Amino acid sequence: MTAFEIEPGRLFVAGQWCEAADGARIEVVDPSRGAVVTTVAEAGAADVDAAVRAAREAFDGGGWSGLSGRERGRVLHRVAELIRERADEVAELESLDVGKPITLCRAVDVTNTANDYEYFAALAYSLDGAVRDTPMNALAYTKREPLGVVAAITPFNFPLILAGSKIGPALAAGNTVVHKPADETPLSALYMARLFQEAGVPDGVVNVVTGTGPVAGEALLRHRGVDKVAFTGSTAVGRHVASTAGEALKPVTMELGGNAAHLVFEDADLEKAVGAVIKAFVFNTGQFCMGGPRLLVARSVYSTLLGILAEAVPGVPVGDPRLPETVVGPMAGEKHLKKVEEYVDLARKEGARIVCGGERLDLDGGYYYKPTVIADLSNDSRVVQEEVFGPVLTVQPFDTEDEAVTLANSTPYGLASGIQTGNLARAHRIADRLQAGIVWINDWAMLDPAVPFGGVKDSGFGREYGPEALGAYTRVKSVVVSLD
Repeated sequence: MTAFEIEPGRLFVAGQWCEAADGARIEVVDPSRGAVVTTVAEAGAADVDAAVRAAREAFDGGGWSGLSGRERGRVLHRVAELIRERADEVAELESLDVGKPITLCRAVDVTNTANDYEYFAALAYSLDGAVRDTPMNALAYTKREPLGVVAAITPFNFPLILAGSKIGPALAAGNTVVHKPADETPLSALYMARLFQEAGVPDGVVNVVTGTGPVAGEALLRHRGVDKVAFTGSTAVGRHVASTAGEALKPVTMELGGNAAHLVFEDADLEKAVGAVIKAFVFNTGQFCMGGPRLLVARSVYSTLLGILAEAVPGVPVGDPRLPETVVGPMAGEKHLKKVEEYVDLARKEGARIVCGGERLDLDGGYYYKPTVIADLSNDSRVVQEEVFGPVLTVQPFDTEDEAVTLANSTPYGLASGIQTGNLARAHRIADRLQAGIVWINDWAMLDPAVPFGGVKDSGFGREYGPEALGAYTRVKSVVVSLD
């Protein structure tokens, strides 16, 4: 399967390609044109059961978990190499499926996904325990063991990256996986299944079931053969996932919604700050949980910064994601576009000032929305408090550091935040007070697989990336040997 010849997708179970048990299929739409490009199998409960059973057999058989970390690491290194070798195909497929600009896909999605597998391959080499000193006449040591079958449930906005951030550490630790990608964007998950097989991942270790959340996702979540759930998605769905997994006492990792605040102080380099501000809210067409849709600006530079944004934002290239100059592509689907429209209409009704944008862009039948800057909203507005998840920026002034921190922490979310300042002491002081899993200073979206990220409050719990992620896919066993 390539971006040029897309075959109808089938389920990948136990190393084999197969149709759904009932033959059901769902459409995959190109969001840049609103046109169906292919169909994929729509898995039901029976298909999910077959995938979990395949993963269980592969785990219990020890063919993957029984390998040394070094051997698993070699396979994951090969996965990274294959992603780089097929970078153009992977990028074009992801661009077609999600509507991402092709330049962004190559530079961010494909590159970061390859880096993810390479990083976790290296961690697999060093997966070990520790000897513990005790007053007992005994040798006490710990070892890390894989959990078993991992359910990886991923969203539509970063299919490649957010699958890699789960499957990479799960495989490095010796687990097996059943991956349920978003029903809107399943193509890269199916492509990756081929690469896993080519890289030498044994049959049954990675299985892919495409389908809807209420059917395939729910069946996977509730399956008694699943030992761990790794989920990225909305906070509303995350509550259900956590509650359901909790009934069976399954460990979960939850990366949920975000509504990050971006603080610009009067001593910031405004030229650099504006670049970071625009990147923070238009990156991936604003469909980024760690985006920066809330801009908080020191009152002394508030009007100046609004004026700069009014001139700069309309110049951001919006259009066909296949063109190399495009920075902002379409929304991933019509329902996401309508949601953004509803929030901007609400802002108008509340008397907000639309500094720029505020409307659809009519282009080739696609789901485009102009990057939008909104001022003069109260902090309790739903447009400020809720996750819009589109290319929309609200701008609010503040007078003091305390007020800035209070505004930044005033939403239920806590995934990311950012600070623009020339004062190093202030940067560290404010970073300590922000309720967020990651804080960027004088830039935005600086991400690397070595740096963990995750949420607080309604943005979830657990961490992806870093050694912390590998720990989330293992359990510690203590062994105590009597020396009497």
